[in-house]
Amino acid sequence: MSSSATNNFVSNLGSLKFKDHFIEWLPAIIGLFIIYAPTYYALSKGAWSYEDQAHGPIVLIVVLFLFWKNREKLLYNPAVKTRPVLGNLLIVFGLLCYIAGRSQDILLLDVGSQIPVIAGILLITRGMPALKAMWFPLFFIFFMIPLPGAFLDAVTLPMKMAVSYVAEHVLHWFGYNIGRAGVVLQIGKYQLLVADACAGMHTLVSLEALGLLYLNMVKHNSVFRNVTLAILIVPISFTANVIRVIVLTLVTYHFGNEAGQGFIHGFAGMLLFIVALTLIIGVDSVLQYLANRKHRNHGDLSHESST
Repeated sequence: MSSSATNNFVSNLGSLKFKDHFIEWLPAIIGLFIIYAPTYYALSKGAWSYEDQAHGPIVLIVVLFLFWKNREKLLYNPAVKTRPVLGNLLIVFGLLCYIAGRSQDILLLDVGSQIPVIAGILLITRGMPALKAMWFPLFFIFFMIPLPGAFLDAVTLPMKMAVSYVAEHVLHWFGYNIGRAGVVLQIGKYQLLVADACAGMHTLVSLEALGLLYLNMVKHNSVFRNVTLAILIVPISFTANVIRVIVLTLVTYHFGNEAGQGFIHGFAGMLLFIVALTLIIGVDSVLQYLANRKHRNHGDLSHESST
């Protein structure tokens, strides 16, 4: 039997095993659906209906995809020891957070309670290996949680000020007669307010999610490369926001306010993610080049020392 045929056979066998064991997960899946259906209904009618939280449904789809992608790691293994005590403690803690969040309308507790509840279910049914295998989808749920308003107000204004400041100086450097008053840019006869959706904390969070998802998908072996790229996601996100504001300003200046407003609702959000993803891939390519160069230099030194 060829290697490709063997791989297909193993893959099909794994799928059959997963289907056989899927029935075991139905009570947990149904229970989670009953508990959290009101939460997601409230999100769809509330936070997710606003532009600055539009990434929420996308994050949910990504989380479900990541769980499905790693579904083979949830197969029953009799050799694995489960953790019922720790799992039950996590479930109780998560449900208490859920009750407090639903009753007091605190989305941080309501949405965030899914993490300990699902982690507890994994520990009870499949043990620590399953929890380790699913740590990233569980962590990614954090990006669905709407941040508290007080925190957003404290962080968003300095971010908007910084984005406005950089955008003003870049356009001025290119010869545009532009002024700024706080987060309001004045160019020609137009005034543009740098809103939360353009340079706020929500935008940074969604771009952080994009960068971390990219890291998880490419799965580099180099710790230096992973850590460096994770750290650089923050300035990359900031740069993408600056580019977005600059483009919106130029569209408004050259084509009028209607074009600028239409651009905001049509293409600006997509542009932000395209720019951010391009920068992430570009920085990752540079890091790969540096890592390969370092590896080659190390290999040359080792070869010279051995000779």
